[in-house]
Amino acid sequence: MQSTRIRGASQTKFLLDESQLPRRWYNIRSDMPTAPQPVLHPGTGEPIGPDDLAPLFPMELIGQEVSEDAEIAIPDEVLELYRLWRPTPLFRAWRLEEAIGTRSRIFYKYEGVSPPGSHKPNTAVAQAFYNKKEGRTRLSTETGAGQWGSALAFACKLIGLECKVYMVKISYEQKPNRRSMIQTWGAEIVPSPSEDTESGRAILAEHPDSPGSLGIAISEAVEDAAGRDDTAYSLGSVLNHVLLHQTVIGQEALAQMELAGAFPDAVIGCVGGGSNFAGLAFPFLREKIAGRDIDILACEPAACPTLTRGLFAYDFGDTSKLTPLVPMHTLGHDFIPAPIHAGGLRYHGVAPLISQLVLDGLMRAEAYLQNDVFASAVLFAGTEGILPAPEAAHAIHGTLQTAKAADEAGEERTILFNLSGHGHFDMGAYDSYFAGKLVDVALDEDEMQRALHAIEGLPTPA
Repeated sequence: MQSTRIRGASQTKFLLDESQLPRRWYNIRSDMPTAPQPVLHPGTGEPIGPDDLAPLFPMELIGQEVSEDAEIAIPDEVLELYRLWRPTPLFRAWRLEEAIGTRSRIFYKYEGVSPPGSHKPNTAVAQAFYNKKEGRTRLSTETGAGQWGSALAFACKLIGLECKVYMVKISYEQKPNRRSMIQTWGAEIVPSPSEDTESGRAILAEHPDSPGSLGIAISEAVEDAAGRDDTAYSLGSVLNHVLLHQTVIGQEALAQMELAGAFPDAVIGCVGGGSNFAGLAFPFLREKIAGRDIDILACEPAACPTLTRGLFAYDFGDTSKLTPLVPMHTLGHDFIPAPIHAGGLRYHGVAPLISQLVLDGLMRAEAYLQNDVFASAVLFAGTEGILPAPEAAHAIHGTLQTAKAADEAGEERTILFNLSGHGHFDMGAYDSYFAGKLVDVALDEDEMQRALHAIEGLPTPA
């Protein structure tokens, strides 16, 4: 029998009308107390300019990358595509609260209602739009768990572009249905490292059994784009313009929390490169910078703890050193994370904007083992009914930890987290968990030290 608390709940879903879609993306650079340090040209060590990025990105996105405007208008064509799934719902997790016996209130923003099943189309459709507008006919990209690859394939299909996806090999093998989804939307997909690029062939020659990494896949996708005039490179996380596009999440959540008559004491998301976390957190960070007391928590895997264990340094965004030098928390550009099932969080670096905000003490990070994360995912699925992706389950686990800490302190808190995607293509991971075959993998200290040694000699952030 349901508890009185659940039966008496006045509302579970908080919905916005399409007319309430945000009309502008929010740019946190305008409010940051410390400006992020410049991205550097690896050859000269000088800040890169638009001409350096033009072979890879359209000028509209380059402008957004360096913009300090507080808001950037969302094109009508992008808004029209957003309406296929946005605004997304906000839920009160009544049954989860009851199951754990917390006095805290838990809300979650659910991005899994998009056609590809995650937050990723928020930037995919914008990037495809700007590339088509400037005459590109083909995009190349990398993907870890496949959420970004499927989102870009979806966007390219709608907008009329070719798409080539380099998928990290371990995820390519673990998630065959994600591959099929990408192909359904007309994209070409290969496991990375592949034989299709010089960087891929070099990795395979040295490590024939490499499980791949996002750093390797980025090298292949960048090489692909740089070698063809018709092709641009598209990135699903890390860069400023990508995080910018995701802020529709947090802007909607602000309005929905107002509908719920509440405001979060804690805002939580999982972090790999940082796009879904920033999408929810940045609009609330604007409130925190303005004086509101909000605990903002980034949740990452213990096997790839970039924010909690990484060094803040200039580093390459890819393994083969084809990208500019980026100031960020990093485990080293050729760090190869263990093949955990949260493939979207297996990245050696994190967004420079998030790195700077962590340095400024405006947000914090925790790292978790995957068996603990899956236990929280199963609890959530059994109470709220949604099967979460392994990546998003890190945010669930962080939420449960936060609620537990509040209960132990005798506090009642309002907690908001981003459920950034569903786990319908991750059943192999759940099978391993239920069979007791899911191995907890902590950070390989020797591998981290080896990878960090490789970045010695690069420029040092101020």
